[in-house]
Amino acid sequence: MRTRAVLISLVAASAVLGLAGSAQAAATGDVVVFSTEVQPLDVYRDPAGCHQLPTVAHVLTNQTDRPVKVYGNPFCLGPSVVVQPGYGTHVPGGAGSFSA
Repeated sequence: MRTRAVLISLVAASAVLGLAGSAQAAATGDVVVFSTEVQPLDVYRDPAGCHQLPTVAHVLTNQTDRPVKVYGNPFCLGPSVVVQPGYGTHVPGGAGSFSA
């Protein structure tokens, strides 16, 4: 009986903490994606959530105040590369995504 009460308490606490974590503020600033020399830059202002990268994306720069994660798929799932504020990285075009 006591074990059950502890488990219920842990589940309730994780639910509350999970809601608190998802309520965090969005990154402030811009994520800028360069694709080609003949296209304008793609600028994501104060990005929040998952964003699919443009088909021919080449370089992502993080000009926000928070780390950005870059993924090799369009769903922001699985392994990622973390790009700290003020830095950039080459990105997988066509199938990639990022989350802020």
